[in-house]
Amino acid sequence: MTVHSNPFPLPGRLESDLGRVLSFWEDLRRAESSMPFWDDLTPSALAQRASIVLLIDVFAKPERFRFNHISDALAQRYGENIAHKFADEIDLRDPFAFLRAQASATVEARAPTYYRSIVAGEPGYSRLLLPMWGDGRIGMLLGALETR
Repeated sequence: MTVHSNPFPLPGRLESDLGRVLSFWEDLRRAESSMPFWDDLTPSALAQRASIVLLIDVFAKPERFRFNHISDALAQRYGENIAHKFADEIDLRDPFAFLRAQASATVEARAPTYYRSIVAGEPGYSRLLLPMWGDGRIGMLLGALETR
C-alpha cells in the first residue's frame, strides 16, 4: 500500500488571520463531515475576514479553478480584479503563484492546504485553501491570504 503525503501540508501553527479562517471553516462542518458544504457559507459570514478571503469554484473533467470572489485588497495586491476568471487563463503571479497546484492538491487530498512564499527583498505571504463540498464533490475552495 502506497501512502501519499499532502505536498502543501498545514504548518504546526498558522498565522493568526489564517487560523481564524480555519476555525471558521471547521465550525461550518455538519456533524461528522470532514468538510463543510459550500452552500452553508454565507457572504455575510465572511464580513470580518473580507479583506483576506477569496472563493474559488472547482470544475471537474477537466479540472479547472475559477475565481468566484476576490477581495478588493487582494485584487489591488494582484494589480487587477480577476473575479470570474479561470486560473489557467491568467498569469498567476504573486500572491497567486502556485495556486493551481495548491488548489489541485486541496481537491485531491480533500483537506486544507497551505502555501508560504518567501522571496528575498519582497513582502512574503501565506495562503490557506479549504475544500467545501457540494453537488457530490468538492465544488468550492475557501481561501485566505495573509501578508507579512
